[in-house]
Amino acid sequence: MTANQTFTGDANPYGGGDPYADYRSTDLPFTRYANLADRQLGAGVIAANDEFFAQRENLLLPGRAEFDPEAFGHKGKVMDGWETRRRRGVSAEHPWPAEGDHDWALVRLGAPGVIRGIVVDTAHFRGNYPQAVSVEAVAVDGAPTPEELLADDVKWTTLVPRTAVGGHAANGFTVEVEQRFTHLRVSQHPDGGIARLRVHGEVVPDPAWVRALGTFDVVALENGGSVEDASNRFYSSPVNTIQPGRSRKMDDGWETRRRRDQGNDWIEYKLAGHSEIRALEIDTAYLKGNAGGWASVSVKDGEGGEWVEVLPRTRLQPDTNHRFVPAEPVRGTHARIDIYPDGGFSRLRLFGGLTEYGIARLTARHQELG
Repeated sequence: MTANQTFTGDANPYGGGDPYADYRSTDLPFTRYANLADRQLGAGVIAANDEFFAQRENLLLPGRAEFDPEAFGHKGKVMDGWETRRRRGVSAEHPWPAEGDHDWALVRLGAPGVIRGIVVDTAHFRGNYPQAVSVEAVAVDGAPTPEELLADDVKWTTLVPRTAVGGHAANGFTVEVEQRFTHLRVSQHPDGGIARLRVHGEVVPDPAWVRALGTFDVVALENGGSVEDASNRFYSSPVNTIQPGRSRKMDDGWETRRRRDQGNDWIEYKLAGHSEIRALEIDTAYLKGNAGGWASVSVKDGEGGEWVEVLPRTRLQPDTNHRFVPAEPVRGTHARIDIYPDGGFSRLRLFGGLTEYGIARLTARHQELG
């Protein structure tokens, strides 16, 4: 069901020790999928049985965990992660926790979906990381309370069985369960600390919800859109371009390295379903000296379809939101934006709605995934 890969950092407890050194999507192929546990999507750690040394919310913080060797608080060393107290047995004769005695946290995904892989990052936890971790998942409609999720009648599915992990490492687990989930239960055995949790997968929205929306952004991550490929990921991820909300800083968009050839950069997307596009936005917010010079947008219907230009090559302005209305609505399943020659933009919005065929396909998939 799972495959565990560990990427360790420097052994020096006071050195840089970056667990992401040489951390590439080719090392963990599932990291090409979006992070469903992203706070930008609305994810949250809604409960934990213990967070004595470091709070549970740190698990989902963006960016890498940090370490200050001189930072101590009234409870001890300040750690950038979730850390529980040391578990003890019931007596001096039995000082170790009983089998099955462990710490846990409940995570609400920002968007429901199929999980392709999980990273349990123990960055900077060198002498206080858990011996093993396990991850379970469940799909519950609405906004359940922690008590409702922990009720005896809730049936959890194991995604990562109890597995040994390394300290100060990015521990990656491939998941091969074709189900739609909304919540996770992350357990560390018997105790310890985890710096970051990343849950990579594909968003599967509720078809009743997208039908009710009528007109919406059909490429948005939260609505089921995804990045299929991109020419360059040097400075930042192309997934940023379909995140919710406006960009708030330069690295919250997509920026490529400088080209020294005659080519151009591009991103290809899969839409939420078979869609009709009626308007679009290209936002270059916070990209002032490095926005793309020009852009064009195309759409195709099906994997083998021909690309149809929706927006011809058009001049872009830095730090500006550009809005366009095509002469005629266009239907398709995939979109592509080309920027010339390089640079970046912060957001792409494709406004329209799912066709009846698109709704039917989404409904069928939703039912298949449970």
